[in-house]
Amino acid sequence: MTGTTRPPDHPRTAALLLLADSRLPAGGHVHSGGLEAAVRAGLVTDLASLAGFLRGRLTTVGRVSAAFAAAAVRLAGDPDTGAAAWAELDAELDARTPALPQRQASRAQGRSLLRIASAVHGPHTLSALREGCGEAPHQAIAFGALAAQESVPPQAAAAAMALASVTGPASAAVRLLALDPVRVHALLARLAPEADAIAAAAASPCPPAALPDASAPLLDILAEHHTAQEGRLFAS
Repeated sequence: MTGTTRPPDHPRTAALLLLADSRLPAGGHVHSGGLEAAVRAGLVTDLASLAGFLRGRLTTVGRVSAAFAAAAVRLAGDPDTGAAAWAELDAELDARTPALPQRQASRAQGRSLLRIASAVHGPHTLSALREGCGEAPHQAIAFGALAAQESVPPQAAAAAMALASVTGPASAAVRLLALDPVRVHALLARLAPEADAIAAAAASPCPPAALPDASAPLLDILAEHHTAQEGRLFAS
């Protein structure tokens, strides 16, 4: 991400890699995506149960996040998009995030992404998004909008968002369960083709109301329980 001028149809792979990097200062490292609560509840105890947890996140949260990131890329790429369109997209994702702690975590990371957008492209970038969603849009929407500034195609942004739905919890599992990081990474590698398939389907254009709405009630319950737990290592 450099903020330099480039052809609008020229995707910048390095910029996407920077956006998807776990070291991006967007706060992702402090979120476990429900994994910490699942570990405390005895639902995830080893590599096999972690695999089930991650696949569940990928096919629900990952699918929804991927679709909204792709939709945000398209909105940001349309010069006629106004604040109302961004507000509608944000409201649709809000409706698909029933647990308050999950909404708060998503918006906290979205706020950080907008700070990055301002630092790279200037304080007035994505002005319509800011007008429609405020300074704390949902993470997937902010990610897609920022990806569009880097000429990242919708499907590529969707793939990055889908994969991010499992890489964070996987990293948390290494810390919480002292799992072998190499075996955990191998697990992520096996999930990568599924993330690509989800991204390909999620990138299909459709109205905001028709975007995927896959739910994960157990993750919602875990998110609520997590806020009441003492001695938490992760914010979510």
